[in-house]
Amino acid sequence: MKLSNLTAISPIDGRYRNKTDELSLFFSEFALIKYRVKVEIEYFIALCELPLPQLKDVDRSLFPSLKGIADLFSEEEAHHIKEIEKITNHDVKAVEYFIKEKFDVLGLAQYKEFIHFGLTSQDINNTSAPLSVKDYLHTCYIPQIELLIAELQRRADEWRDVPMLAKTHGQPASPTRLGKELQVFVSRLENQLELLKQVPLSAKFGGATGNFNAHHVAYPEFDWREFGNQFVAGKLGLAREQWTTQISNYDNLAALFDAVKRINTIQIDLNRDVWQYISMEYFKQRIKEGEIGSSAMPHKVNPIDFENAEGNLGIANAIL
Repeated sequence: MKLSNLTAISPIDGRYRNKTDELSLFFSEFALIKYRVKVEIEYFIALCELPLPQLKDVDRSLFPSLKGIADLFSEEEAHHIKEIEKITNHDVKAVEYFIKEKFDVLGLAQYKEFIHFGLTSQDINNTSAPLSVKDYLHTCYIPQIELLIAELQRRADEWRDVPMLAKTHGQPASPTRLGKELQVFVSRLENQLELLKQVPLSAKFGGATGNFNAHHVAYPEFDWREFGNQFVAGKLGLAREQWTTQISNYDNLAALFDAVKRINTIQIDLNRDVWQYISMEYFKQRIKEGEIGSSAMPHKVNPIDFENAEGNLGIANAIL
């Protein structure tokens, strides 16, 4: 079968593809490969800028062309890397070989053995993944949550003086105002979004066992820890984890996911409240022409978007 929205195994890439399509720019295998290429290229340029003695004569005018290898990276090139991987049986090594081919074209063949110098695969993976998360957060996630907050605030202001009978324990209780009830969600989302923004986006970068061993042996005259700090912060916009093994500690990533879970939980509460307001006939849903609310009861308009959102947010929390 040819892959399409109908043949995809996961509803993320199938039924909901029109809502999740932009995620492929950050979290698909193509995206991961592209981010790996970017990190490798930026690392080589950083070594040239240090400079390592053998790289001091690299033509700086070629740096834009080197950056273009990542910036202009195509699906065809990703497929080529996958073909290389069939031989190497190693995904990160396949990226290195691909970049070496590009160096040959750019006349940099004599320098290509400095690609991936002193690094382990996790120095690339544990920078590429958080870099993709950072880009997604700032490009998509945070703006979308801010739009949700703004819309809730607009409706809270509009309905500020609309009286509403509140319920506690499912029973009629003291009166409240509709705008105030929505303001609760504005406040909760604003607070948790601010906490999410405070979570450091960190990366592991320190060689095979986190000690820059190969770097120190080859070039003991350089402060490699400071180089790593400057590279991760300056080139990638991430915070370098100072004490690691071969892999990232993942604590900050876990904290980020926990922050997302809390925001998801608030949205679950919002969906459930609106669903109940519809059930109590406080709200009415607009009927779209041609839309069928129920296969058996045509007078119904089921709140499927709220139910769908609640379910998918719950699944997301379980995975996170």
